[in-house]
Amino acid sequence: MSGHGHPIPMTSVACGPLAGTADVPGDKSISHRSLILGAMCVGETTIAGLLEGQDVLDTAQAMRDFGAEVTDHGGGSWSVRGVGVGGFMEPAGVIECGNSGTGVRLIMGAMATQPITATFSGDASLNSRPMARVTDPLALFGCQTVGRAGGRLPMTLVGAVDPVPVRYTVPVPSAQVKSAVLLAGLNAPGQTVVIEKEATRDHTERMLEGFGAEISMRETDEGREITLSGRPELRAQHIEVPRDPSSAAFPVCAALIVPGSDVLVPGIGLNPTRAGLFSTLRDMGADLTYENERIEGGEPVADLRARFSPDLKGIDVPPERAASMIDEYPVLSIVAAFANGRTVMRGVKELRVKESDRIDAMATGLRANGIVVEDGPDWWIVTGAGHGNVAGGAVCQSHLDHRIAMSFLILGMAANAPVSVDDGGPIATSFPIFEPLMAALGARVSRSAGA
Repeated sequence: MSGHGHPIPMTSVACGPLAGTADVPGDKSISHRSLILGAMCVGETTIAGLLEGQDVLDTAQAMRDFGAEVTDHGGGSWSVRGVGVGGFMEPAGVIECGNSGTGVRLIMGAMATQPITATFSGDASLNSRPMARVTDPLALFGCQTVGRAGGRLPMTLVGAVDPVPVRYTVPVPSAQVKSAVLLAGLNAPGQTVVIEKEATRDHTERMLEGFGAEISMRETDEGREITLSGRPELRAQHIEVPRDPSSAAFPVCAALIVPGSDVLVPGIGLNPTRAGLFSTLRDMGADLTYENERIEGGEPVADLRARFSPDLKGIDVPPERAASMIDEYPVLSIVAAFANGRTVMRGVKELRVKESDRIDAMATGLRANGIVVEDGPDWWIVTGAGHGNVAGGAVCQSHLDHRIAMSFLILGMAANAPVSVDDGGPIATSFPIFEPLMAALGARVSRSAGA
């Protein structure tokens, strides 16, 4: 069942060449952070190109619940009149975060060093995900938490009355954990230091600097060290949200596996900490090019052109690339199914604790569609059948996970038999225009009767 209503079964069938321009939505990571940092400013932050998926809308409502004035002006144009660092009001009700692990963890960080209490909940998928990876470091600031067994939502946070600065080494690569600690550090005195052994997406650091925080980064023997000075006065900004590389992955990967396809995906953010998928696809022999490379809002951006690539080859994906493409492994595994040879993906245990166990979900679904998959605790291997040899024909479980649902629908566009998902409803959390966008390119995705 979808986290936002009744299940929406969907089926994808083989289609002719995909062609045209795919205007994907704004970047989800930057959209979340724009709203949260805007709420922690004094003055009005304006945002253009905000992703209006359910995850981000839930974050917007949460900022209202904490006292910020958040206004939707239409067409992706929003404004946030903030309450300043340390100015959150205690919410009257539960903070509902829907399906968003990013939203809930970042918001927890933002409120953890403020003397207020808030209760967080979400849909069935989010409420099954562990939160200790965030609440443990937040406890170091003086924040207290009470939740369900296993550190799961619903959970109540009692913010620190007298927060202390923290020096914290992130135990596993996680931009969510790093960002939660940095956001908590905004209202702690002195300097908060975060050390990550492997670099993860750095939108929070870039945006904190843009909003006027005193923040520095340096490489040390321990890893990448980020130092934030607490209690700044953040300056309201105008933010142009680049388009989401994680959403772009779906039309790009579809174009690579559907014969005759030629698709342009404009204005995609190519932050080096996010663009690992595109490097990996090129290593596999994909006909994928960058056009009109430029800088927008401090982020590298380009138009991506993807063309059908019949001679894809399996590769060993460098484990150190995992953090820069962690959300894209499900759809990468679809491309790997159409490649020749084995695609080996290691160092990906983070996939086990996303919206679903993404390794298990993709391995199970791919096997049902005739693909050989091996998997272990932090690795999996897809043995490609080659173009024209992917059987398809299965109904796959989405596990309330938007990326699982979209990945299997991409599979159906080039498989020999239709591929269905039990529930495509969660797609709206991150890519609400997925169906019409793919249809405009020539894809054939339909909802079951009554969905």
